[in-house]
Amino acid sequence: MEPFALANEFVRLSAPTASDVDDVYAACQDEAIQRWTTVPSPYRREHARDFAGRFVPGGWASGQTLTWAVRPPGDVPAGMPEPRLVGMIGLSLDDAPTSCRSAELGFWMVPAARGRGVLTQAARLVLDYGFDLEGLGLARVEWRAAVGNWASRRVAWKLGFSVEAQVRGLLVHGDERQDGWIGTVLPADPREPNEPWPAELARG
Repeated sequence: MEPFALANEFVRLSAPTASDVDDVYAACQDEAIQRWTTVPSPYRREHARDFAGRFVPGGWASGQTLTWAVRPPGDVPAGMPEPRLVGMIGLSLDDAPTSCRSAELGFWMVPAARGRGVLTQAARLVLDYGFDLEGLGLARVEWRAAVGNWASRRVAWKLGFSVEAQVRGLLVHGDERQDGWIGTVLPADPREPNEPWPAELARG
């Protein structure tokens, strides 16, 4: 599969390339990204080079891991560089038959872009493509996060994910296992909250 862009009036998504290495490296110095995602810690420049030069192209080529950089909206004329990224989002697909394939949604955002709805808009684009029969035709999309990652859970809540379980040792972070939340959204589900935000839990 060749990389392609997704866009609306709020955000543009395109595959990260070698020109994004410096921005990926800088973004992944953020304490929250290192705390809540699977990026290496400490995060070195060679990690960013490997991500943009090997992981991303390999994922697109196999069709198993589709990764987009989250960028400001607007068309990019042919031959012009993409705007600087403000985040990353992707789908990791399983090996089930095409008619019942599932994918896991993953994402991160730089601190300056958080809390403005950019990530929610990016995720809507990715989910729409994932569920579209002319796109991936997925049967479900899964979201996972370490217990306590309320920012990620709030994005999933806005997108209509049903948080179905808290599982002991669900996730691997570095050389440790962490308890995690898991949720799903199906093609027919509305892409909006399906339950009240658990504010009392967030405060706790």
